[in-house]
Amino acid sequence: MVTADDVREVALALPRAYEVSVRQRWKLRVGQIVFAAFSRDEKDMGFGFPKAERDGLIESDPETFFLPPAGDLRYQWVCAHLDRLDLAEMRELVTDAWRMCTPKMLHDLPELPRPAAQAWAAIDAGEWGELRPLLHPYLHWRDGETALRGRTTVLRHLQQVPTPRPPTEVEVRNGQLYRWTR
Repeated sequence: MVTADDVREVALALPRAYEVSVRQRWKLRVGQIVFAAFSRDEKDMGFGFPKAERDGLIESDPETFFLPPAGDLRYQWVCAHLDRLDLAEMRELVTDAWRMCTPKMLHDLPELPRPAAQAWAAIDAGEWGELRPLLHPYLHWRDGETALRGRTTVLRHLQQVPTPRPPTEVEVRNGQLYRWTR
């Protein structure tokens, strides 16, 4: 059984995602785009889903999935009873909804080992203090033609250049990024 807190844990680990309260309902956003939202009692969740595939999803499990209110049918949106979802299914639905409102370059981040998405989000936000403990002291950094070694060197470089694109490969050692390749 999935709870709203389980959804938050998955969603807020995604880059650029944040939570806001709108008219006493919690919504998960990227920028101004809502990709998931809860009912007031947090027993149901609405999430971004392609309109063309919405009816098929609902027909596949009408006890779990249902249409949003009539006023929201124009949006790419579907709803689910949280207690009918398992964790893996919820993770997939929330991540796919997040992908609908983020640049394509970010789409592979959730599939990379932890803490790749968290590190890139810190870089994107310029939160160098949060980034430092995610990087291994002997970090190997390769971004196109740029090849650097060492956490301090990489941090200094990142503070002087535009935000790099997310990595395509990472290696993790002791819970820290040891190798970053783009």
